[in-house]
Amino acid sequence: MPHIPGIETWIAALLTLACMSFLYKDNPFFRFAESLFAGISLGYFIGITLNQTLVPNLILPLHRDFGQNWDLLVPGLLGVLLYMRYVPKIGWISRFALSIYVAYYIGLDFTRRIHGEVLPQLARAIVPLSKFDSHTILYSLIFSVGVFSVLIYFFFSKEQDAVTRRVARLGIWFLMISFGAAFGFTVMGRVALLIGRLNFLILDWIYPMIGLR
Repeated sequence: MPHIPGIETWIAALLTLACMSFLYKDNPFFRFAESLFAGISLGYFIGITLNQTLVPNLILPLHRDFGQNWDLLVPGLLGVLLYMRYVPKIGWISRFALSIYVAYYIGLDFTRRIHGEVLPQLARAIVPLSKFDSHTILYSLIFSVGVFSVLIYFFFSKEQDAVTRRVARLGIWFLMISFGAAFGFTVMGRVALLIGRLNFLILDWIYPMIGLR
């Protein structure tokens, strides 16, 4: 028996259609949905930052025991200095806080990437011959050739001759295959999101109105 979906389903369905209307051309409905999504996301992010970062890590420790946690004023002050860019006369002060934050997180990310990505890849590329068997030798050979050819492609300290130029060209093929796989994985994820929205429109919005659910 047909029945009208709830108001929340109608809002979600109409906003979904408004976002999809951009496939035709830019229009006021899409701009409204885009602005609404950006505003809600920003408000939600501010609430999450306030409740999960500032309050438990800065405000509450300073309120409970200022003597033991006074050093938290330093990152708090740096955060306040970031907003000085909105004051034209003293906007240059925000550059100091920004430079400290960027340098700090670059150092953290550099260490994480070295231990999480570079070293494991190096360990995977250097495999003892005794560990090769009939099941892994082909994959290990392809992996080793790919690593070597890509490294040759990015080696700019010496001009490439005929041999290294051919190896570097092989490295380009490996790079293009990896980039294509990464792009395909990204597209597949976006298509999965599209399928999810289409399922919502059909199963939760259209079908109930025509009595199929």
